[in-house]
Amino acid sequence: MTERKIRVLVGKPGLDGHDRGAKTIAAVLRDHGMEVIYTGLHQTPDMIAETALQEDVDVVGLSILSGAHMTLFPRIKEALVKRGMGHVLLTGGGIISKEDMQTLQQAGFARLFGPGTPTEEIAEWIKAEMQQRWAQEGVER
Repeated sequence: MTERKIRVLVGKPGLDGHDRGAKTIAAVLRDHGMEVIYTGLHQTPDMIAETALQEDVDVVGLSILSGAHMTLFPRIKEALVKRGMGHVLLTGGGIISKEDMQTLQQAGFARLFGPGTPTEEIAEWIKAEMQQRWAQEGVER
């Protein structure tokens, strides 16, 4: 039996034009055996949610540096729920204050990462979180 790979969508919502971090994370996740779909810059919440649906992803990771996370992240979650993707692991990172991180985590984002977080930590956290979720769902790996 083939091992199921974790499918991750890395999204860049809004007008943020900086994607070096998102591309770095995408490469690290691939190096850890995950299938990664990178949406590119300037994506709307609906575009990200639709891509997540079409690609049947397990994880949506958002990268934002523009300060619009309190508007865009909840809209993406709402767009995912609207498409029956409320079960997807939501994570992300960028320039987000501790207070905003707490608010977003209470709204359903499992964990958010700030600047300087080791990329290995992010990859290992996603793998551990998905293994736990799959074990709870009885999904074979």
